[in-house]
Amino acid sequence: MRAMNIGKATALALTVVWAAGCSTTNTTDTDTMGSDTAPATTTQAVSDSSMSGTTMADVKNLATVFYFDFDQTQVKPEAVAALRGHAKYLADNPSASVVLEGHADERGTREYNMALGERRAQAIARVLTVNGVSSSQIELVSFGEEKPVVMGHNESSWAQNRRVELKY
Repeated sequence: MRAMNIGKATALALTVVWAAGCSTTNTTDTDTMGSDTAPATTTQAVSDSSMSGTTMADVKNLATVFYFDFDQTQVKPEAVAALRGHAKYLADNPSASVVLEGHADERGTREYNMALGERRAQAIARVLTVNGVSSSQIELVSFGEEKPVVMGHNESSWAQNRRVELKY
């Protein structure tokens, strides 16, 4: 039990340090996540003070799709605020549960993309658990490249297919 609490505290500290370090960088990677290619839902910022997070109505205003860079499993800093809102809802409602569906673009083997989708879902799950969600409330599913949201063989299509979707 004590080891688990230490692990959670360490994960939280690492997440805060990572987010703080990333927040000072000015990246304008229009090739992978330009404003013309990705839905604006990933950039919604919700402060903890402006949302109670205790009802499903509060959660409906949050992003439910989180995008990843090519061959990456790191949660983007702009996704953390929305994930904290989801975590607050789930922590306040222990009977609620969420399915994290991991996806990848079509590049790579089927097996690799299935594993990548799972690792992406696990990354989102880590943010939720660090913010108070019980692991029993979270189910992970990987679809790999099998369920693209956009059909196409270019970077703008691939960028929208590299995602994790939260389903309540």
